[in-house]
Amino acid sequence: MYIENPDRTNLRYGYTTGACATAATRAALIMMVTGKTVDYVEINLPAKKTARFLIENPEIYENYCIASVKKDGGDDPDVTTGLYIYSRVEYSEKPGIEITGGNGVGVVTKEGLPIKPGNPAINPVPLKMLRAAATEVLESYGIRHGLKITISVPGGAEVAKKTCNPKLGILGGISILGTRGIVIPFSDSSWKASIVLGIRVASRLGMDTLVFSTGGRSDTAVHKIFQDFKEEQFIEIGDFLGFSVKRAVDTGIRNLIIAGMPGKISKLADNNMDLHSSKSSVNFDFLASIGKKIGYPDEIISRISHANTVLNVMEIINYDSIFLDAIKERSIENINQITGNKIKVDIEIIKNEY
Repeated sequence: MYIENPDRTNLRYGYTTGACATAATRAALIMMVTGKTVDYVEINLPAKKTARFLIENPEIYENYCIASVKKDGGDDPDVTTGLYIYSRVEYSEKPGIEITGGNGVGVVTKEGLPIKPGNPAINPVPLKMLRAAATEVLESYGIRHGLKITISVPGGAEVAKKTCNPKLGILGGISILGTRGIVIPFSDSSWKASIVLGIRVASRLGMDTLVFSTGGRSDTAVHKIFQDFKEEQFIEIGDFLGFSVKRAVDTGIRNLIIAGMPGKISKLADNNMDLHSSKSSVNFDFLASIGKKIGYPDEIISRISHANTVLNVMEIINYDSIFLDAIKERSIENINQITGNKIKVDIEIIKNEY
């Protein structure tokens, strides 16, 4: 029940809570329609792969069905590994598909997250996956009922205390997450080795301009922005910013574009070269100081300093180009300090719409 790591390391990929919830939902709905339990289901992942899941604890009742999938994070140190992600499906008199959270799924209480306060912490991509899987089953059997899906995670409330959820205002459980459906094991040495190899390959192909992205969404976005670039010019560096920039300089790269979501770039602007949450955190007082230099009113500056997330800051300033340019300038200055101005740097801040 896992995807082999294409980097040929010994680390095993796992699956997100969103993928597990989708598989459990597909199984429960098939049981609802057919009246028979299922042992396995396959689902399509956002990473354009198909995954097969073992279904556990299947239960068929008169008005609803339940199924679960045991969360497997692969070889990533994921605190949710071992939890059972349950889905309960039942027909509804209301049209459409309603998705809600049950026991062990957190509830959003603060602004600045992709989900508005008062809603279960089921992120947009998992919501889309759940709806797509349910719609596929309903249509394949010619069913036109409304549907209610309830995702629950026994033990989720306790495990959530080990995550950032309480700090972010997500209370009572874990979040149902995942933009790819796959959990990529975080190996510093293997990832750094792949970055070095990527830079070397591009250099030997005569490319003097590279695009570094700090994550999957940023990588997707810059592929759309720089459509004329060759694939070898794009390198996903994760959180290893300082390391990657130094290797680019050592290899003779002359131009560098660094792309990241506002949170990552704000860390860079605050002179952090390792962007992992264990090594650096967002400094909202620093962001407030940027607003103060620009000339924002005191009320806006106070809201920035007390913001919950960087997305919340972006909502407060409405992605003000003057603010973003100031972040970019500080980021470039910090990189120039470690490179001695040996490489020309540009910054792309990726909006959350991507």
